Amino acid sequence: MDNMDNNQPKPQNQLSIELNPQTTKVSYSNLAIISHSRSEFVLDFATTLPGLPKAMVSDRIIMTPEHAKRLMNALFDNVSKYEAQFGVIDLGGKGPQGGGTFNLADFGPFNGGKN
Repeated sequence: MDNMDNNQPKPQNQLSIELNPQTTKVSYSNLAIISHSRSEFVLDFATTLPGLPKAMVSDRIIMTPEHAKRLMNALFDNVSKYEAQFGVIDLGGKGPQGGGTFNLADFGPFNGGKN
């Protein structure tokens, strides 16, 4: 017998999400490059490894500014919950290139300044 009460109404704005292991792509990223125009944000996720001269972009996500802000808020909320449970995330440690975190803008125009 099912433990759920089938007589209770479901919330109206509830979205059902399905994750199919056979078709869902899983990627690892330790570098994100974010650019934007007036109408969209572009997030390029890449992996960089010590000793390799290039970071390989594996995924590009394009979203509206509204969805980018929702993502930012959701990430902030989840990082806050993570830190409450596991402690503060230290950004002063060594990154994949041997240094701490960095801002890509410090390195001049990326990709010729064109996206």
